[in-house]
Amino acid sequence: MNNDDQILKSRDDKAPLALSKAGAGDTFRLAEGTDCSWLKKEETVDPAQLRARIEPWLTALFQSEHFALLVGSGLSHAVHRMATGKILPGMAATTFADFGPEISAGAKKSAALAGREDGNIEDQIRVANELLRGLEIIAPTTTGYDVKATALKADLKTVLGQFAASVLMGENGLITAKADGMEKAFTYLVSFLMSFASRTGTRDRLQIVTTNYDRYIEAGADVAGLHLIDRFVGSLLPVFRSSRLDVDMHYNPPGIRGEPRYLEGVAKFTKLHGSLDWVYSEKSIRRIALPFGAESIEPYLNAPGLVRAEARELMVYPNSAKDRETAAYPYVELFRDFAAAVCRPNGTLISFGYSFGDEHINRVIEDMLTIPSTHLVVISHSDPLGRIMQMYDRIGRHAQVSLLIGDYLGDFQVLVDNYLPKPAIDRTTLRMAELLKSRWAAGGSGSQDAGQENKEEIAP
Repeated sequence: MNNDDQILKSRDDKAPLALSKAGAGDTFRLAEGTDCSWLKKEETVDPAQLRARIEPWLTALFQSEHFALLVGSGLSHAVHRMATGKILPGMAATTFADFGPEISAGAKKSAALAGREDGNIEDQIRVANELLRGLEIIAPTTTGYDVKATALKADLKTVLGQFAASVLMGENGLITAKADGMEKAFTYLVSFLMSFASRTGTRDRLQIVTTNYDRYIEAGADVAGLHLIDRFVGSLLPVFRSSRLDVDMHYNPPGIRGEPRYLEGVAKFTKLHGSLDWVYSEKSIRRIALPFGAESIEPYLNAPGLVRAEARELMVYPNSAKDRETAAYPYVELFRDFAAAVCRPNGTLISFGYSFGDEHINRVIEDMLTIPSTHLVVISHSDPLGRIMQMYDRIGRHAQVSLLIGDYLGDFQVLVDNYLPKPAIDRTTLRMAELLKSRWAAGGSGSQDAGQENKEEIAP
Protein backbone atom coordinates (compact mmCIF):
# COMPACT_ATOMS: atom_id res chain seq x y z
CA MET A 1 0.00 0.00 0.00
CA ASN A 2 1.08 3.55 -0.74
CA ASN A 3 0.25 6.32 1.74
CA ASP A 4 -3.01 7.31 0.04
CA ASP A 5 -4.10 3.83 -1.07
CA GLN A 6 -7.19 2.13 0.34
CA ILE A 7 -8.12 -1.55 0.41
CA LEU A 8 -11.80 -2.40 0.19
CA LYS A 9 -13.58 -5.73 0.14
CA SER A 10 -17.30 -5.90 0.78
CA ARG A 11 -20.47 -7.60 -0.39
CA ASP A 12 -19.70 -9.96 -3.29
CA ASP A 13 -16.18 -8.73 -4.08
CA LYS A 14 -14.14 -11.81 -4.87
CA ALA A 15 -10.83 -10.13 -4.01
CA PRO A 16 -9.67 -7.00 -2.20
CA LEU A 17 -9.83 -3.84 -4.31
CA ALA A 18 -6.94 -1.38 -4.25
CA LEU A 19 -8.18 2.20 -4.58
CA SER A 20 -5.82 5.09 -5.30
CA LYS A 21 -6.36 8.78 -4.72
CA ALA A 22 -7.89 10.55 -7.73
CA GLY A 23 -7.10 14.25 -7.53
CA ALA A 24 -8.28 16.57 -4.78
CA GLY A 25 -10.87 15.54 -2.21
CA ASP A 26 -11.89 12.05 -1.14
CA THR A 27 -12.31 10.56 -4.60
CA PHE A 28 -10.65 7.33 -5.64
CA ARG A 29 -10.13 5.15 -8.69
CA LEU A 30 -8.98 1.58 -9.16
CA ALA A 31 -5.25 1.11 -8.75
CA GLU A 32 -3.22 -0.45 -11.53
CA GLY A 33 -3.74 -4.19 -11.83
CA THR A 34 -7.08 -4.15 -10.01
CA ASP A 35 -10.31 -5.40 -11.58
CA CYS A 36 -13.78 -4.71 -10.23
CA SER A 37 -17.32 -5.67 -11.26
CA TRP A 38 -18.94 -2.44 -10.05
CA LEU A 39 -16.30 0.17 -10.93
CA LYS A 40 -14.60 0.68 -14.31
CA LYS A 41 -10.93 1.60 -14.57
CA GLU A 42 -11.53 5.10 -15.89
CA GLU A 43 -14.28 5.91 -13.37
CA THR A 44 -13.89 7.52 -9.97
CA VAL A 45 -15.83 6.84 -6.79
CA ASP A 46 -16.71 9.40 -4.12
CA PRO A 47 -17.83 9.05 -0.46
CA ALA A 48 -21.53 9.00 -1.40
CA GLN A 49 -21.00 6.06 -3.77
CA LEU A 50 -18.81 4.27 -1.24
CA ARG A 51 -21.42 4.80 1.46
CA ALA A 52 -24.11 3.25 -0.72
CA ARG A 53 -21.93 0.17 -1.03
CA ILE A 54 -20.46 -0.10 2.48
CA GLU A 55 -23.07 1.14 4.97
CA PRO A 56 -25.91 -1.29 4.05
CA TRP A 57 -23.44 -4.17 4.10
CA LEU A 58 -22.19 -3.27 7.58
CA THR A 59 -25.72 -2.65 8.82
CA ALA A 60 -26.74 -6.14 7.75
CA LEU A 61 -23.68 -7.71 9.38
CA PHE A 62 -24.29 -5.77 12.60
CA GLN A 63 -27.62 -7.56 12.94
CA SER A 64 -26.03 -11.01 13.01
CA GLU A 65 -27.31 -13.41 15.63
CA HIS A 66 -24.01 -13.20 17.52
CA PHE A 67 -21.90 -10.06 17.37
CA ALA A 68 -18.47 -9.12 18.73
CA LEU A 69 -16.16 -6.11 18.49
CA LEU A 70 -12.39 -6.55 18.86
CA VAL A 71 -10.69 -3.24 19.66
CA GLY A 72 -6.95 -2.63 19.44
CA SER A 73 -4.78 0.36 20.23
CA GLY A 74 -5.98 2.09 17.05
CA LEU A 75 -9.10 3.31 18.87
CA SER A 76 -7.12 4.94 21.68
CA HIS A 77 -4.75 6.59 19.20
CA ALA A 78 -7.67 7.94 17.13
CA VAL A 79 -9.63 9.33 20.08
CA HIS A 80 -6.52 10.88 21.68
CA ARG A 81 -5.43 12.52 18.42
CA MET A 82 -8.94 13.90 17.83
CA ALA A 83 -9.02 15.46 21.31
CA THR A 84 -5.46 16.76 21.55
CA GLY A 85 -4.04 16.84 18.03
CA LYS A 86 -1.07 14.90 19.40
CA ILE A 87 0.18 11.35 19.18
CA LEU A 88 -0.69 9.04 22.07
CA PRO A 89 2.35 8.23 24.27
CA GLY A 90 3.79 5.03 22.93
CA MET A 91 5.39 1.96 24.46
CA ALA A 92 9.04 2.56 23.64
CA ALA A 93 11.62 0.19 25.05
CA THR A 94 13.11 1.01 28.46
CA THR A 95 16.40 0.14 30.16
CA PHE A 96 16.76 -2.35 33.00
CA ALA A 97 19.57 -1.71 35.46
CA ASP A 98 20.19 -5.44 35.93
CA PHE A 99 20.40 -7.92 33.05
CA GLY A 100 19.65 -5.05 30.64
CA PRO A 101 21.43 -6.52 27.55
CA GLU A 102 19.98 -9.98 28.14
CA ILE A 103 16.42 -8.66 28.56
CA SER A 104 16.73 -6.45 25.46
CA ALA A 105 18.03 -9.39 23.39
CA GLY A 106 15.20 -11.64 24.60
CA ALA A 107 12.63 -8.92 23.88
CA LYS A 108 13.95 -8.45 20.36
CA LYS A 109 13.75 -12.19 19.73
CA SER A 110 10.18 -12.28 21.06
CA ALA A 111 9.22 -9.34 18.86
CA ALA A 112 10.65 -11.08 15.79
CA LEU A 113 8.47 -14.12 16.49
CA ALA A 114 5.45 -11.81 16.57
CA GLY A 115 6.40 -10.20 13.25
CA ARG A 116 7.88 -6.99 14.63
CA GLU A 117 11.39 -5.70 14.07
CA ASP A 118 12.16 -4.27 17.51
CA GLY A 119 11.04 -5.19 21.00
CA ASN A 120 8.98 -2.72 23.03
CA ILE A 121 8.38 -2.33 26.73
CA GLU A 122 5.74 -5.08 26.68
CA ASP A 123 8.26 -7.59 25.36
CA GLN A 124 10.82 -6.46 27.94
CA ILE A 125 8.38 -6.84 30.84
CA ARG A 126 7.44 -10.32 29.71
CA VAL A 127 11.08 -11.42 29.36
CA ALA A 128 11.97 -9.84 32.73
CA ASN A 129 9.13 -11.75 34.41
CA GLU A 130 10.36 -15.01 32.94
CA LEU A 131 13.94 -14.24 34.00
CA LEU A 132 12.82 -13.35 37.52
CA ARG A 133 11.00 -16.65 37.83
CA GLY A 134 14.14 -18.50 36.76
CA LEU A 135 16.28 -16.62 39.30
CA GLU A 136 13.81 -17.41 42.07
CA ILE A 137 14.00 -21.10 41.19
CA ILE A 138 17.81 -21.12 41.25
CA ALA A 139 18.24 -18.84 44.29
CA PRO A 140 17.68 -21.47 47.06
CA THR A 141 20.51 -23.66 45.78
CA THR A 142 22.98 -21.15 44.29
CA THR A 143 24.81 -18.42 46.18
CA GLY A 144 24.19 -14.87 45.07
CA TYR A 145 21.10 -15.45 42.97
CA ASP A 146 18.76 -14.31 45.75
CA VAL A 147 20.41 -10.87 45.60
CA LYS A 148 20.07 -10.78 41.81
CA ALA A 149 16.41 -11.80 42.05
CA THR A 150 15.71 -9.06 44.63
CA ALA A 151 17.40 -6.44 42.45
CA LEU A 152 15.52 -7.51 39.33
CA LYS A 153 12.23 -7.52 41.26
CA ALA A 154 12.82 -3.91 42.34
CA ASP A 155 13.80 -2.99 38.79
CA LEU A 156 10.66 -4.61 37.40
CA LYS A 157 8.51 -2.72 39.90
CA THR A 158 10.03 0.56 38.73
CA VAL A 159 9.51 -0.26 35.05
CA LEU A 160 5.90 -1.32 35.63
CA GLY A 161 5.32 1.92 37.49
CA GLN A 162 6.70 3.83 34.50
CA PHE A 163 4.56 1.77 32.16
CA ALA A 164 1.42 2.53 34.19
CA ALA A 165 2.36 6.21 34.23
CA SER A 166 2.64 6.28 30.42
CA VAL A 167 -0.85 4.76 30.06
CA LEU A 168 -2.23 7.24 32.59
CA MET A 169 -0.56 10.04 30.63
CA GLY A 170 -2.63 9.06 27.60
CA GLU A 171 -5.84 9.15 29.65
CA ASN A 172 -4.85 12.44 31.27
CA GLY A 173 -4.21 14.01 27.88
CA LEU A 174 -7.82 13.30 26.92
CA ILE A 175 -9.44 14.92 29.96
CA THR A 176 -7.06 17.92 30.03
CA ALA A 177 -7.53 18.71 26.34
CA LYS A 178 -9.33 21.84 25.23
CA ALA A 179 -13.07 21.69 25.86
CA ASP A 180 -14.07 21.58 22.20
CA GLY A 181 -11.51 18.88 21.39
CA MET A 182 -12.55 16.70 24.34
CA GLU A 183 -16.24 17.15 23.58
CA LYS A 184 -15.73 16.22 19.94
CA ALA A 185 -13.67 13.13 20.86
CA PHE A 186 -16.27 11.87 23.34
CA THR A 187 -19.12 12.58 20.91
CA TYR A 188 -17.47 10.42 18.26
CA LEU A 189 -16.50 7.75 20.78
CA VAL A 190 -20.10 7.51 22.00
CA SER A 191 -21.41 7.29 18.42
CA PHE A 192 -18.83 4.62 17.62
CA LEU A 193 -19.74 2.45 20.61
CA MET A 194 -23.51 2.86 20.20
CA SER A 195 -23.34 1.94 16.51
CA PHE A 196 -22.25 -1.50 17.70
CA ALA A 197 -24.22 -1.72 20.95
CA SER A 198 -27.62 -0.64 19.55
CA ARG A 199 -29.11 -4.11 19.36
CA THR A 200 -32.67 -5.00 20.28
CA GLY A 201 -33.34 -7.04 23.39
CA THR A 202 -34.16 -10.11 21.31
CA ARG A 203 -30.59 -10.25 19.96
CA ASP A 204 -27.56 -11.75 21.66
CA ARG A 205 -25.52 -9.13 23.53
CA LEU A 206 -22.65 -7.33 21.85
CA GLN A 207 -19.34 -8.69 23.16
CA ILE A 208 -16.65 -5.99 23.30
CA VAL A 209 -13.12 -7.39 23.49
CA THR A 210 -10.02 -5.22 23.77
CA THR A 211 -6.28 -5.68 24.09
CA ASN A 212 -5.85 -2.17 25.53
CA TYR A 213 -4.78 -1.41 29.10
CA ASP A 214 -6.33 2.07 29.13
CA ARG A 215 -9.97 2.84 29.95
CA TYR A 216 -11.11 4.79 26.88
CA ILE A 217 -13.91 2.31 26.19
CA GLU A 218 -15.12 2.44 29.79
CA ALA A 219 -15.07 6.26 29.72
CA GLY A 220 -17.04 6.33 26.46
CA ALA A 221 -19.55 3.82 27.82
CA ASP A 222 -20.11 5.95 30.92
CA VAL A 223 -20.84 9.01 28.80
CA ALA A 224 -23.12 6.99 26.51
CA GLY A 225 -25.02 5.35 29.37
CA LEU A 226 -23.91 1.96 28.07
CA HIS A 227 -23.75 -0.62 30.84
CA LEU A 228 -20.73 -2.95 30.53
CA ILE A 229 -20.96 -6.41 32.07
CA ASP A 230 -17.63 -8.04 32.93
CA ARG A 231 -16.57 -10.66 35.46
CA PHE A 232 -16.14 -8.22 38.35
CA VAL A 233 -18.60 -8.28 41.24
CA GLY A 234 -18.91 -5.70 44.01
CA SER A 235 -19.20 -1.95 44.46
CA LEU A 236 -16.32 -0.66 46.60
CA LEU A 237 -13.51 -3.00 45.54
CA PRO A 238 -14.91 -5.31 42.82
CA VAL A 239 -13.42 -8.79 42.65
CA PHE A 240 -12.93 -10.94 39.54
CA ARG A 241 -15.23 -13.98 39.59
CA SER A 242 -15.16 -17.05 37.36
CA SER A 243 -18.83 -17.77 38.04
CA ARG A 244 -20.32 -14.58 36.58
CA LEU A 245 -20.18 -15.27 32.86
CA ASP A 246 -23.94 -15.41 32.18
CA VAL A 247 -25.07 -12.49 34.35
CA ASP A 248 -27.33 -10.12 32.41
CA MET A 249 -29.83 -7.30 32.92
CA HIS A 250 -33.60 -7.66 32.44
CA TYR A 251 -36.71 -5.66 33.20
CA ASN A 252 -40.43 -6.33 33.57
CA PRO A 253 -42.60 -4.09 31.36
CA PRO A 254 -45.58 -2.66 33.30
CA GLY A 255 -48.73 -4.70 32.90
CA ILE A 256 -47.02 -7.57 31.05
CA ARG A 257 -46.75 -11.04 32.52
CA GLY A 258 -44.34 -13.75 31.56
CA GLU A 259 -40.61 -13.80 31.09
CA PRO A 260 -38.69 -10.54 31.64
CA ARG A 261 -37.17 -8.77 28.65
CA TYR A 262 -33.55 -7.86 28.03
CA LEU A 263 -32.67 -4.29 28.92
CA GLU A 264 -31.32 -2.29 25.99
CA GLY A 265 -28.00 -0.45 26.21
CA VAL A 266 -26.03 -3.36 27.68
CA ALA A 267 -22.87 -5.03 26.36
CA LYS A 268 -20.48 -7.65 27.64
CA PHE A 269 -16.87 -6.57 28.07
CA THR A 270 -13.56 -8.42 28.14
CA LYS A 271 -10.04 -6.97 28.50
CA LEU A 272 -7.79 -9.75 27.23
CA HIS A 273 -4.50 -8.27 28.46
CA GLY A 274 -5.78 -6.93 31.76
CA SER A 275 -6.27 -3.33 32.76
CA LEU A 276 -4.51 -0.44 34.42
CA ASP A 277 -6.90 -0.64 37.40
CA TRP A 278 -6.62 -4.40 38.01
CA VAL A 279 -4.45 -5.44 40.96
CA TYR A 280 -3.53 -8.85 42.39
CA SER A 281 -4.07 -8.84 46.15
CA GLU A 282 -4.52 -11.71 48.59
CA LYS A 283 -4.98 -14.36 45.88
CA SER A 284 -7.73 -12.42 44.11
CA ILE A 285 -7.99 -9.90 41.28
CA ARG A 286 -9.39 -6.57 42.40
CA ARG A 287 -10.41 -3.51 40.42
CA ILE A 288 -9.30 -0.39 42.24
CA ALA A 289 -11.05 2.98 42.20
CA LEU A 290 -8.48 4.63 39.94
CA PRO A 291 -9.92 7.84 38.43
CA PHE A 292 -9.70 8.18 34.68
CA GLY A 293 -6.59 10.21 33.86
CA ALA A 294 -5.14 10.25 37.40
CA GLU A 295 -1.64 11.69 37.58
CA SER A 296 -0.23 8.72 39.52
CA ILE A 297 -1.35 5.23 40.41
CA GLU A 298 0.65 4.86 43.63
CA PRO A 299 -1.82 6.55 46.06
CA TYR A 300 -4.60 4.22 44.94
CA LEU A 301 -2.50 1.12 45.51
CA ASN A 302 -2.33 2.02 49.20
CA ALA A 303 -6.09 1.95 49.64
CA PRO A 304 -7.55 -0.05 52.57
CA GLY A 305 -8.40 -3.58 51.51
CA LEU A 306 -5.39 -3.95 49.23
CA VAL A 307 -2.77 -5.94 51.12
CA ARG A 308 0.80 -5.08 50.09
CA ALA A 309 -0.30 -3.95 46.62
CA GLU A 310 2.41 -2.41 44.46
CA ALA A 311 3.03 -1.60 40.83
CA ARG A 312 4.46 -5.08 40.28
CA GLU A 313 1.04 -6.53 41.13
CA LEU A 314 -0.74 -4.69 38.31
CA MET A 315 -2.61 -7.15 36.12
CA VAL A 316 -1.35 -5.86 32.79
CA TYR A 317 -0.11 -8.76 30.79
CA PRO A 318 2.11 -7.92 27.80
CA ASN A 319 1.35 -9.70 24.56
CA SER A 320 3.54 -12.59 23.53
CA ALA A 321 4.46 -14.82 20.64
CA LYS A 322 3.83 -17.79 22.95
CA ASP A 323 0.52 -19.11 24.20
CA ARG A 324 1.44 -20.33 27.64
CA GLU A 325 0.97 -16.85 29.13
CA THR A 326 -2.75 -17.11 28.54
CA ALA A 327 -2.93 -20.26 30.66
CA ALA A 328 -2.46 -18.19 33.85
CA TYR A 329 -5.38 -16.88 35.89
CA PRO A 330 -7.32 -14.74 35.03
CA TYR A 331 -6.27 -14.73 31.38
CA VAL A 332 -7.49 -18.25 30.71
CA GLU A 333 -10.97 -17.10 31.75
CA LEU A 334 -10.79 -14.02 29.54
CA PHE A 335 -9.68 -15.96 26.46
CA ARG A 336 -12.38 -18.54 27.11
CA ASP A 337 -14.92 -15.70 27.03
CA PHE A 338 -13.45 -14.41 23.75
CA ALA A 339 -13.48 -17.82 22.08
CA ALA A 340 -16.99 -18.59 23.32
CA ALA A 341 -18.27 -15.24 22.04
CA VAL A 342 -16.91 -15.47 18.48
CA CYS A 343 -16.75 -19.19 17.65
CA ARG A 344 -20.50 -19.58 17.15
CA PRO A 345 -22.64 -20.03 14.03
CA ASN A 346 -24.24 -16.94 12.46
CA GLY A 347 -21.73 -14.66 14.14
CA THR A 348 -19.83 -11.55 13.02
CA LEU A 349 -16.57 -10.21 14.44
CA ILE A 350 -15.53 -6.60 13.73
CA SER A 351 -11.89 -5.76 14.43
CA PHE A 352 -11.01 -2.07 14.72
CA GLY A 353 -7.47 -0.80 15.18
CA TYR A 354 -6.11 -4.30 15.80
CA SER A 355 -2.90 -5.12 13.90
CA PHE A 356 -3.12 -8.94 14.17
CA GLY A 357 0.13 -9.05 16.13
CA ASP A 358 -1.05 -11.52 18.82
CA GLU A 359 -0.92 -15.09 17.59
CA HIS A 360 -3.10 -16.43 20.41
CA ILE A 361 -5.88 -14.04 19.33
CA ASN A 362 -5.34 -14.77 15.65
CA ARG A 363 -5.72 -18.49 16.29
CA VAL A 364 -9.17 -17.97 17.80
CA ILE A 365 -10.19 -15.87 14.78
CA GLU A 366 -8.95 -18.57 12.40
CA ASP A 367 -10.97 -21.17 14.31
CA MET A 368 -14.03 -18.91 14.10
CA LEU A 369 -13.80 -18.77 10.31
CA THR A 370 -13.92 -22.57 10.05
CA ILE A 371 -17.66 -22.09 10.75
CA PRO A 372 -19.14 -21.22 7.32
CA SER A 373 -21.81 -18.83 8.67
CA THR A 374 -19.34 -16.54 10.47
CA HIS A 375 -17.89 -13.31 9.09
CA LEU A 376 -14.87 -11.14 9.90
CA VAL A 377 -14.69 -7.41 9.14
CA VAL A 378 -11.24 -5.82 9.46
CA ILE A 379 -11.16 -2.02 9.83
CA SER A 380 -7.73 -0.48 10.17
CA HIS A 381 -6.05 2.86 9.49
CA SER A 382 -3.02 1.09 7.98
CA ASP A 383 -1.18 -2.19 7.65
CA PRO A 384 2.49 -1.11 7.89
CA LEU A 385 3.89 -4.58 8.58
CA GLY A 386 1.53 -6.39 6.22
CA ARG A 387 0.18 -8.62 9.00
CA ILE A 388 -3.48 -8.06 8.10
CA MET A 389 -3.04 -9.10 4.47
CA GLN A 390 -0.79 -11.99 5.48
CA MET A 391 -3.54 -13.17 7.81
CA TYR A 392 -6.11 -12.76 5.01
CA ASP A 393 -4.01 -14.84 2.60
CA ARG A 394 -3.22 -17.51 5.18
CA ILE A 395 -6.82 -18.05 6.30
CA GLY A 396 -8.01 -18.68 2.75
CA ARG A 397 -11.72 -18.19 3.56
CA HIS A 398 -11.96 -14.98 1.55
CA ALA A 399 -15.74 -15.07 1.14
CA GLN A 400 -16.07 -14.70 4.93
CA VAL A 401 -13.83 -11.63 5.24
CA SER A 402 -14.51 -7.94 4.55
CA LEU A 403 -11.76 -5.31 4.58
CA LEU A 404 -11.71 -1.53 5.10
CA ILE A 405 -8.05 -0.53 5.30
CA GLY A 406 -6.47 2.86 4.69
CA ASP A 407 -6.12 6.35 6.06
CA TYR A 408 -9.58 7.17 4.66
CA LEU A 409 -11.65 3.97 4.95
CA GLY A 410 -10.13 3.19 8.35
CA ASP A 411 -10.24 6.74 9.69
CA PHE A 412 -12.18 6.96 12.95
CA GLN A 413 -14.09 10.16 12.12
CA VAL A 414 -14.80 9.20 8.50
CA LEU A 415 -16.06 5.81 9.62
CA VAL A 416 -18.51 7.27 12.16
CA ASP A 417 -19.69 10.03 9.81
CA ASN A 418 -20.24 7.90 6.72
CA TYR A 419 -20.09 4.14 7.04
CA LEU A 420 -21.18 2.85 10.45
CA PRO A 421 -24.89 2.17 11.02
CA LYS A 422 -27.00 4.72 12.88
CA PRO A 423 -26.07 4.66 16.61
CA ALA A 424 -29.62 3.86 17.69
CA ILE A 425 -32.19 1.09 17.48
CA ASP A 426 -33.97 2.47 14.42
CA ARG A 427 -37.33 0.78 14.03
CA THR A 428 -38.85 3.90 12.46
CA THR A 429 -36.77 3.67 9.28
CA LEU A 430 -37.68 0.00 8.86
CA ARG A 431 -41.38 0.72 9.32
CA MET A 432 -41.17 3.63 6.87
CA ALA A 433 -39.49 1.37 4.30
CA GLU A 434 -42.24 -1.22 4.74
CA LEU A 435 -44.91 1.46 4.39
CA LEU A 436 -43.38 2.92 1.22
CA LYS A 437 -43.01 -0.57 -0.22
CA SER A 438 -46.66 -1.37 0.45
CA ARG A 439 -47.80 1.92 -1.07
CA TRP A 440 -45.69 1.34 -4.17
CA ALA A 441 -47.08 -2.17 -4.54
CA ALA A 442 -50.61 -0.92 -4.05
CA GLY A 443 -50.11 1.89 -6.56
CA GLY A 444 -48.77 -0.54 -9.11
CA SER A 445 -51.85 -2.75 -8.82
CA GLY A 446 -54.21 0.22 -8.96
CA SER A 447 -56.13 -0.94 -5.90
CA GLN A 448 -56.62 1.78 -3.28
CA ASP A 449 -58.43 -0.64 -1.00
CA ALA A 450 -55.44 -3.01 -1.02
CA GLY A 451 -53.15 -0.12 -0.23
CA GLN A 452 -55.35 0.92 2.70
CA GLU A 453 -55.30 -2.64 4.06
CA ASN A 454 -51.52 -2.73 3.89
CA LYS A 455 -51.22 0.57 5.75
CA GLU A 456 -53.60 -0.63 8.44
CA GLU A 457 -51.59 -3.81 8.89
CA ILE A 458 -48.36 -1.87 9.38
CA ALA A 459 -49.91 0.82 11.60
CA PRO A 460 -49.81 -1.14 14.91
